[in-house]
Amino acid sequence: MLNIVIVNCFDTYEDRIDLLHSYFDRRGYNVKIIQSNFRHIKKIYRNDKKKDFIFLETKPYYKNLSASRMISHFNFSKEAFNYIEKIKPNILYVVLPPNSLAYFASKFKKKNKDIKLVFDIIDLWPETMPFGKIKTLPPFNFWKAMRDKSLKFADYIITECDLYQTILEKELFNLRTKTVYLAQKNDFTNIKSNPKLPNNEINLCYLGSINNIIDIQKIKEIVEKINYNKPTTLHIIGEGEKKSTLINEIKEVGANVKYYGKIYDFHIKQEIFDICHFGINIMKDTVCVGLTMKSIDYFRHGLPIINNIKADTQKLVDKYNIGINIIGDNINEVVYKILNTSEKELYNMRQNSVNLFNNLFTQKVFENKIDLIIKELSL
Repeated sequence: MLNIVIVNCFDTYEDRIDLLHSYFDRRGYNVKIIQSNFRHIKKIYRNDKKKDFIFLETKPYYKNLSASRMISHFNFSKEAFNYIEKIKPNILYVVLPPNSLAYFASKFKKKNKDIKLVFDIIDLWPETMPFGKIKTLPPFNFWKAMRDKSLKFADYIITECDLYQTILEKELFNLRTKTVYLAQKNDFTNIKSNPKLPNNEINLCYLGSINNIIDIQKIKEIVEKINYNKPTTLHIIGEGEKKSTLINEIKEVGANVKYYGKIYDFHIKQEIFDICHFGINIMKDTVCVGLTMKSIDYFRHGLPIINNIKADTQKLVDKYNIGINIIGDNINEVVYKILNTSEKELYNMRQNSVNLFNNLFTQKVFENKIDLIIKELSL
């Protein structure tokens, strides 16, 4: 029986970890998952127990951009590898960020050359953070180097989207890599879509965290221009530190807002999506992201998107006709398309979105890709 240790700092990545745990457990691996006991979004400690999970005591932090957060991540990484030293795994699967995990993993690999080291890059720090040019200055360049100098020690590198491989092209040269998209479990049975789209108004939906990386001003501009031509309502599912800002900005332009808070029930989400014409998938241009978790949720429920995420998502929108891309300053063109998309075309986009999800983002597709990686590692 092979021992695999999966190291993950954030509960925000836990859906992916659960898929990996299920995959390896069903195939007879001895699985251990080392994870922080501090919830990143809620900034609280967790007390729950999960099979094969080891939750390490982690220093708390209360601001996403702070020295205390970086110290917390570094200390977690150090403690995680102190624990791993006792387990001696055959496979070490490390989810990045934080970049300090890559640093400690490379040190561990140098001392334990027989193990198979896999990095799973879910995010790029500091590239995805909205800091502008200061991301190239200390301490950010040092933070970036912790990851970049460690990648060469991996036996395999997984990226969450193709964009990350493009950005890390130099660092990944001659390394074995594969994109494995985010995926969702097979727990979506008996959910039926029954669209009821009003003709006399436009309903948009925003799903997910309402934080400092979404482009509230761009969302506001689009809503304002749509609302000038036709009454518009923004339905918001989620929460975050910018919730009040988003709601107030949308109300300021005369549009309506319906705020639901967090919703986990698939049936309730489907009912909201069924009265919406498009889902909003818009982040600040300085954010380096190829795919968002919210977009996969939209696809699964059959909701076309208004999108400004470049690379992977932009290509998917164009190729599969699942929404409208914002490119540069084409806001007026986007608004025109939103207002003039026919009911038949909206129906086709909804069907295309579901088909795309089934082709790329299911648990089966995810596991097939992990199968290929395991074969390439000769395990």
